[in-house]
Amino acid sequence: MAVLWLDEIGADDLETVGGKGASLGELTGAGLPVPPGFVVTAGTYRSFIEEAGIDDELFAAVDVDADDSAALAEAADRAQELILETPFPDDLREEILAAYDEIGTDTDDSSDDGGAFVAVRSSATAEDLPDASFAGQQETFLNVTEDRLLERVRECWASLFTQRAIYYRQEQGFDHSTVNIAVVVQQMVDAKKSGVMFTSHPSTGDPTMIIEAAWGLGEAVVSGAVSPDNYVVSREDRSVDVTVAEKKVMHVKDAETGETVERAVPEDRRDERVVTDAEIDALVDLGERVEDHYDEPQDVEWAIVDGEVFMLQSRPITTIDETDRADAATDSLEETADPITGVTDGSGSVQSAQGSDATGTDSGEIVVDGLGSSPGIVSGPAKIVTKLDDLAKVSDGDVIVTEMTMPDMVPAMKRASGIITDEGGMTSHAAIVSRELGVPAIVGTTNATTVLNDGEVVTLDGERGAVLEGAEVEPEEETEPVEEVRPQSPVKPMTATEVKVNVSIPEAAERAAATGADGVGLLRTEHMILSLNQTPEKFIEENGADAYTNELVQGIRSVADEFYPRPVRVRTLDAPTDEFRELEGGADEPAEHNPMLGYRGIRRSLDRTDVFAHELEAFRRLYEMGYDNVEIMLPLVNDAEDVHRAKRQMTKAGIDPEKRKWGVMIETPASALCADELAATGIDFASFGTNDLTQYTLAVDRNNKHVADRFDELHPGVLRLIGDVIETCREHDVDTSICGQAGSKPDMVQFLVNEGVSSISANIDAVRDVQHEVKRVEQKLLLESVR
Repeated sequence: MAVLWLDEIGADDLETVGGKGASLGELTGAGLPVPPGFVVTAGTYRSFIEEAGIDDELFAAVDVDADDSAALAEAADRAQELILETPFPDDLREEILAAYDEIGTDTDDSSDDGGAFVAVRSSATAEDLPDASFAGQQETFLNVTEDRLLERVRECWASLFTQRAIYYRQEQGFDHSTVNIAVVVQQMVDAKKSGVMFTSHPSTGDPTMIIEAAWGLGEAVVSGAVSPDNYVVSREDRSVDVTVAEKKVMHVKDAETGETVERAVPEDRRDERVVTDAEIDALVDLGERVEDHYDEPQDVEWAIVDGEVFMLQSRPITTIDETDRADAATDSLEETADPITGVTDGSGSVQSAQGSDATGTDSGEIVVDGLGSSPGIVSGPAKIVTKLDDLAKVSDGDVIVTEMTMPDMVPAMKRASGIITDEGGMTSHAAIVSRELGVPAIVGTTNATTVLNDGEVVTLDGERGAVLEGAEVEPEEETEPVEEVRPQSPVKPMTATEVKVNVSIPEAAERAAATGADGVGLLRTEHMILSLNQTPEKFIEENGADAYTNELVQGIRSVADEFYPRPVRVRTLDAPTDEFRELEGGADEPAEHNPMLGYRGIRRSLDRTDVFAHELEAFRRLYEMGYDNVEIMLPLVNDAEDVHRAKRQMTKAGIDPEKRKWGVMIETPASALCADELAATGIDFASFGTNDLTQYTLAVDRNNKHVADRFDELHPGVLRLIGDVIETCREHDVDTSICGQAGSKPDMVQFLVNEGVSSISANIDAVRDVQHEVKRVEQKLLLESVR
């Protein structure tokens, strides 16, 4: 027979129905809640290719060197083409469709033509073995109806010959001709919530269940499309430690087409806990039954509909005692609690306080729009600031409207409820400082200073980038005290890859520390210096070198205190000349056509060693005071010579490079290509400044509106440079990190964790999201190693 029903199948039928089919049949027989279905047997696939006469050509096509990427791609294309273009025999067609019709009589959830919605899943005979797992190598299709069923079955067969599957089989030593594939056709569960459960710790075997949950169908969790909630359950007393993620998307069945689609999670449910305590109890009960049945720990996919729990799949955790293979990733699973409880994003931003309450933004008229650069919704009188003297009129709760903020505006920015600028992007001073202060901001409006009137009451939506007329938010809703989200105990890292935070101004240190970050990946000294409203030379001339050094000591110390003993990586002065020219004493600064390519970073420090020496003296004093968590980071180095010269200055200032942690920024293609030589200088770390690295690699000025749309930190050229540096530094035992704005982007996080970066430093308001994304990617890597 071409088809076997799940209740006819047991564990002994592996060669007939594949790993997934055998498991589901075994679970069905044990009385566990498995949706009904049938399996198109592995023998049916074998008969299909042999009777069509394509078997010899099929196996010859995939007999290639899997390390030859071009040959592998060609082999996969040809093998899949052979299967997909071979028609179904009539008798096979009829038997499969007849079985499908029988499922349709067993469910109230049916398509317009009366047929059931089913899941079509591959089940290879080499899948879920005790010593090898091919899970995820083949295809799964959800919400399939009769008109697409046979096509999907054939696509499952063809997925036995994807590039990844061919390569993996050859790596594992399997002969392609000996591996067959069955297809499970199972009634769809229109899940309202779903996820994955490990019945024991997947690496240590400890009596701990780990449950990941998200809204909608489980495919979003399995595929990594969403960062799920994480529930760690002790099987000894069933105590639960909960990490609630921001679940931005979910996979659901489209009501009109019946197809599986990705939808945005409603705002009011994104930070809502997915599973209740009662549902956790039900899942744990189910998990214990499954583990008892198989007498070994299981990896279970589950779904909940109307309070009823269904099992969609169960497979053994195959390498539970091989902890050395995944020690780093295991650390993230061993954490039992998020250091910041509740469902806020940990930022203390007004968005978490107001969110869905500020509904007025849907009805007010938009008068100005731009780039939402710091989230939150606030209302207040606009205060137009065209010169520094205007800052005196900014009172608590006002909205600053200016062409562009500058460092000496920070005191007024701290008083303001919101910031709006004509110019700038996500990496501008206004954007960075606003995010760190937790003040909603919109940048790049082009015309706010001319359209808005002084004293006019407006509402600023920092998420949408919209300024609306009138007040839509009550003043008492505009803040959320930092104390409510600040961790009350020593912070434990959530992940093996450290997640740190960027800090621009010392005033933001308390809020930054409240995120639970593993340290500071970038503390900018230039904002401390520029806020003096004098160039370093002018300040030293009028106040003395000791006063200049003390300013730096106080600023760095305030951050180091908040984070101690977590590390604080301090970047030496890196301000372009156009910023210095705005300060008192700036008339002597060079007039440069493109200051970003000019007299800044380490090149300025090595040219003005007298000023650089005072910076280094600040570090020496901090070390003397016991701040061993302070690290020195040198910006805009190009080659080893830059580093050797800076190292000599450190030694001259009384800092022993052998006893202190220090490193460089990778911001130019030159430094990336010279990573070997840089590592040999004795650095402890290399940190990517992706803002500069991207614009220098792509020849794109990120603040030039004519080409800004070509600025892409995920460009293959940029990623190749980053990946190569990580690999080189790993060979030299040098840590790598990222502190550019791209570190807050999920796609960049995924790339970096997969490449093996040591740490990621994110904006204050993005730390929580990055922690969850890193955790998700690490767990996915762990899953791939244990399955």
